[in-house]
Amino acid sequence: MPRALWSGSLSFGLVNVPVQLFSAVRDLDFHFHQLHEKDKARIEQRRFCSEEDVEVAWEEIAHGYDLDGKQVIVTDAELGSVQPRKTRTIDIESFVEHAELDPIYFDHPYLLAPAGDSEGTLRAYHLLVATMERSDRVALGRFVMRTKEYLAAIRVRDGALALTTMRFHDEVRPTKPIPTGGKKPTKQQVDQAVAVIEELSTDWDPARYEDCYRERLSRVIEDKRKRRKIEAPEAEKEPKPAPDLMAALKRSLENARAGRDIRTPVQDEDKEKAKA
Repeated sequence: MPRALWSGSLSFGLVNVPVQLFSAVRDLDFHFHQLHEKDKARIEQRRFCSEEDVEVAWEEIAHGYDLDGKQVIVTDAELGSVQPRKTRTIDIESFVEHAELDPIYFDHPYLLAPAGDSEGTLRAYHLLVATMERSDRVALGRFVMRTKEYLAAIRVRDGALALTTMRFHDEVRPTKPIPTGGKKPTKQQVDQAVAVIEELSTDWDPARYEDCYRERLSRVIEDKRKRRKIEAPEAEKEPKPAPDLMAALKRSLENARAGRDIRTPVQDEDKEKAKA
């Protein structure tokens, strides 16, 4: 059973549902320790003063902010004066259509579970689940976890409430400053590209997509444990832009329909036929 990261109430009008917050994802990455190669001892990170070249204790650490070329020093007490008021409530402010939410605003996913097994708690929790399922809406609310206030989207997932923290609008960069340039594609090019997409379209199945890097790294660690020789693969060449865009689109569509890798060029297929 994972550990609850936060507990409180989900406030929906006059209805308060006691809930606990659990992370909805897990970290499966490999995490390495930094070692001194000579004696295999752990590397420690310490805080040193660049002026005096001495180690500094935590209680001597101050906070500086660079403002117009000047250092503004802020104390812990001053930082504490702007921290949000700690509450134990997720206040639902509004409901929106799921399609209206741009995924770029989503941050970290969590699961909301009933806090306790009393009849009243479970009844209120499942009432909110059923209500949101029927309305097909996403709830937007705010809550404070640790020392930060979060905007959150709450929806139903597999019969339970899922909460995703969100970025505020001014944290998302506008697309206009990003240069795109170039001419618009022709209708024929767009039609051909859409045909490739249609050929590759399928139902969403998350199990089809594995972390290939983690699998390769796992094999390297296992080979090292068994003292096997590890050979690094040759670096792949950077693909060049297609000189004939229509020919490349046509070839991609042919590969997709034939069940081949859509990146297979003509010459590679000819080589395979020659070998056969």
